Amino acid sequence: MSNYFEDLVIGETMQLGSHRFTREEIVDFARRYDPQPFHLDEAAGAQSLFGGLASSGWHTAAVWLRHLIDARRRIADQMVLRGERPARYGPSPGFEALRWPKPVLVGDTIRFSTRIKQKVDSRSRPAVGLVASDNEGFNQHGDLVFAVVGKMFVERRLAFTSADKAGAA
Repeated sequence: MSNYFEDLVIGETMQLGSHRFTREEIVDFARRYDPQPFHLDEAAGAQSLFGGLASSGWHTAAVWLRHLIDARRRIADQMVLRGERPARYGPSPGFEALRWPKPVLVGDTIRFSTRIKQKVDSRSRPAVGLVASDNEGFNQHGDLVFAVVGKMFVERRLAFTSADKAGAA
């Protein structure tokens, strides 16, 4: 497995893992970053459109991103063990289509995945390519609760190889 632009395959899906949202972490995140009543208080959550204490959408997004970064680190670690240098990522030119179609409630377990959607050669940055990915989170009932199209510049293997040859000369 490799993480270079050339080696990423459109349509390839990676399961990132699951996370169970507890009352304590939902409230802790909300207190610090999104202090709305339906994220802080069970009674207020029950009276809201969510029907219960609901995780902030930003909390759900942060958990997804943690899983994505951990998966990328595992790939990079495997490459290092094989004696390879992993590709570098970043920056991100942004994201599209961020959605939270259903609330994440206390006790929900969300499983996250990412799928390579598109690869675009960069004319202005020949050492990298732009990768777009569909990212999703589904609850234990199979309901989509989170979706975003992420974009990231990813180092090209050819750029690494060229830099190696230039450094050896």
